Amino acid sequence: MQSWSTWRRGTGDPSYRVDAGAHWRALGTPTGAATLRAQVVGEEVVADAWGPGAEWALAELPRMLGAEDDPSDFAPQHPVLAAAWRAHQHARIGRGGVVWAAAVPAVLEQKVTGQEAFTGYRRLLRRFGEPAPGPGADHDLRLPPTPEQIRAIASWEWLRLPVDAARSDTIQRIARVAPSLERTLEEPATTADQRLRSIPGVGAWTSAEIRQRSHGDPDAVSVGDFHVARSITYALIGEERDDAVMLEILAPYAGHRYRVQRLLELARVGHPRRGARMAPRRHLPG
Repeated sequence: MQSWSTWRRGTGDPSYRVDAGAHWRALGTPTGAATLRAQVVGEEVVADAWGPGAEWALAELPRMLGAEDDPSDFAPQHPVLAAAWRAHQHARIGRGGVVWAAAVPAVLEQKVTGQEAFTGYRRLLRRFGEPAPGPGADHDLRLPPTPEQIRAIASWEWLRLPVDAARSDTIQRIARVAPSLERTLEEPATTADQRLRSIPGVGAWTSAEIRQRSHGDPDAVSVGDFHVARSITYALIGEERDDAVMLEILAPYAGHRYRVQRLLELARVGHPRRGARMAPRRHLPG
């Protein structure tokens, strides 16, 4: 279930639970809300779903788990990357199939600590999300708010989460064009990137973070991330360098640049983390 781990936004994510080896997710789908439970049994994934979106969720599950991801032309030469690939050669880039589901948490993670982003997402779902259908409610799962629900949230409510105006305004802008963004799932990656980045507040990093999860784009490397470039360059050339150097190093892996990023993450290979962590901001009401 490595393909699903990128969807979990912190250990307290109300839309995701792991219980006795089963992975539970609360989903907003094109056909309605769904609770999806999936578990590895032997060499198979066994799944059940409940709610109006259950049929869609079960039909899309293979793609969510990376059934359409094709790494056949991925040939890592660097020994560190080759070792990571050998250890995680069954890992696939899953396609979530809903842009909105990936967009909200991606924006919440812009330019803040993970702790602050995860807190904002958790409180957003607790306050404005609805209980997941079926047994999802018994597992205390909450659905991410729909675009319509997001548009009804007042500015002062965002501050109480706490989410600053820069991020909440971007989420509101995405909510207004959410249906059109779903059509990017059927467009080339470059077109999807351009359309996402045409929204004020959505840059290269946010677009990549969305496409990694919703589109299953194996080339959507996280340019502009505080750690990614430093980790990839440290792993592959032994020095912590910037995005420009990272992109130069990743050029031979065009089409699989996010796959490189993900493999190194799974292998826990990256730059040394020195010093104290950045503290969350304290000036917001929440």
